[in-house]
Amino acid sequence: MSFMFNPYPFDDTTAINSPKLSTETIDSIVCGTTETAKSLSKAIQEKQVANPKGNLIIALDGYVGAQFDRVINLISQNLSTQNVRVTSYDIAGILKSAKELDKQFAENLPTDLEKDPVSLFGKLYEGGFEGLIDSSKLEIFEKTLNTVKNENKSEIIIVYGCGSTIKTLRPLYDLICYFDVTPKNVMLRARKGEFKNIGDVEAKPIKAILRRCYYVDFEITQALRKELLDTKAIDFYIASSEPDKLTLVPSKALFETMDSLSQYPMRCKPVYLEGVWGGYYIQKLRNLPDSMKNCAWVFDLIPMEVSIVVAAGEKNIEFPFYTFVQTKGTAIMGKECVEKFGGYFPIRFNYDDSFHSNGNMSIQVHSGHEYNVKNYNELGRQDESYYVVSTGHDAKTYLGFKEDSDPEEFVSQIKKSEKENTPVDYQKYVDHVNSMPGLQVMIPAGTIHSSGRNQLVLEIGSLTVGSYTYKLYDYLRKDLDGNPRPIHTYHGDKVLAKDRKTNWVKQNLINEPQLLRNGEGWAEYKIGENNMMYFCTRRLEFENSIEDDTQGKFHVLALVDGRSIRVESLDHPERSFTAKYLDLVLVPSSIGRYVIKNLGDQPVRIHKTMLKDNFVDDRP
Repeated sequence: MSFMFNPYPFDDTTAINSPKLSTETIDSIVCGTTETAKSLSKAIQEKQVANPKGNLIIALDGYVGAQFDRVINLISQNLSTQNVRVTSYDIAGILKSAKELDKQFAENLPTDLEKDPVSLFGKLYEGGFEGLIDSSKLEIFEKTLNTVKNENKSEIIIVYGCGSTIKTLRPLYDLICYFDVTPKNVMLRARKGEFKNIGDVEAKPIKAILRRCYYVDFEITQALRKELLDTKAIDFYIASSEPDKLTLVPSKALFETMDSLSQYPMRCKPVYLEGVWGGYYIQKLRNLPDSMKNCAWVFDLIPMEVSIVVAAGEKNIEFPFYTFVQTKGTAIMGKECVEKFGGYFPIRFNYDDSFHSNGNMSIQVHSGHEYNVKNYNELGRQDESYYVVSTGHDAKTYLGFKEDSDPEEFVSQIKKSEKENTPVDYQKYVDHVNSMPGLQVMIPAGTIHSSGRNQLVLEIGSLTVGSYTYKLYDYLRKDLDGNPRPIHTYHGDKVLAKDRKTNWVKQNLINEPQLLRNGEGWAEYKIGENNMMYFCTRRLEFENSIEDDTQGKFHVLALVDGRSIRVESLDHPERSFTAKYLDLVLVPSSIGRYVIKNLGDQPVRIHKTMLKDNFVDDRP
């Protein structure tokens, strides 16, 4: 799975959360782009009346891909009718030149086609927005704004663009508006050519844009957004994923909405992706468009890639899930988790669908903690696990080397294949287990693996911003655009655990279910745990209901067998979420005791993922 994903432009409207909101909050939310501009114009005028001396300075900041021009134009139109002049400044004018930035990021975005054939990987940038700014230009701009602010002309100055609310300039602003964009829409805008990387004059090729985004642009905009949220510096939050349907949320309403939501079980809005090995199970189940070639990946809860939708009366607010995590991290994940993982949501979830597909996922391997930190300045290791939900004929899950195989010979074969496009008899080397519903395999970093064709797998992985999937062999096939799929034998060879063979795999990576607790009509089993991985998995089986307790840690539930369930707080039953087959439900740590009720007429099985106790992520 590559983090440079190409989301299908389908809007799944089924994932709606309905926390209790006050009438004041609901009434204060404004929907529509024209209406948003009118509300901002009114707020500016009210500020102007309250401060009759001097000019007002308004900041419009936002996430990567945010679009400001239309709102600025509408505000200018609205205020011109009141004989108020509006002048705008693009913050890009004080950034370093594109050449300077390219040179500055050369270490973060290296080019070495031997190690990284398509320039996929990089190093996370840590310099913040301030590192992109020309200090001399900033000094001049700051003086200009101070001068303009104190002129008694009753003019409105708008400073706009990503980074306009850096700490140095923030005290000068009378109003701060933040334009947020969901990750899916950022990608769609990038592919439509609607924005360039921050500081660029000309757009780079799309893969270069996305690579730079993941290692630089996203990092700096996320950090600044968190700073604004932590200090409650935002006056108006604008959900701007749909340019024609902006939603304006006053600061007070934003925080009340997130406070309330953090006390409810919830579901994120999925993102769907086509892929060369993609299948048709989810496509049929969720009525995805026939125009999709297939559905390989379902990003149901990949923290940096999904969004969350909240119903506010008849209105809906959609914001990035990570914005929510940045705002309410402790309530969602628990204090210990926030401290241990630096505020990031530490587990990711998606479905891999190869049901009735034309082939297996690539033979691949992931890197561990030390390798990721050293080479990518990453947050930690990339472990995974597969839980098999459904299978067709002859489904297999590939895991580890065969006992009598020669892994060095395999590496020699795949390196030759990468250079000469020669076939490899991968089944001579890579072992498999026959897949069946309920099979749980753990895949710590370094383990060779693949999901075979004709199955639906719930994939669960550890925290990384990017995705360090090294394809070792991909059957010489091309992607959906007809281009050869990249192979990464250099990195793969470096991290491959060649001693993980059949017997070791059976003893360590495939757990027999162990009964943990039970009662009349219900039971909980431990189905996946490994001492190299910081998360573990359980299965809940029941007829009518089962109770549980987060005990200060979040749980993620997937209904893997059954029609419908309701997850509700035991102390506050009104705080609930109703889920359907294969929906993923996040139960925040703040909920504590909760009950899952079966709304169908057949026994239910639920897959549960949680953090292990006292795990330190320091393994290679």
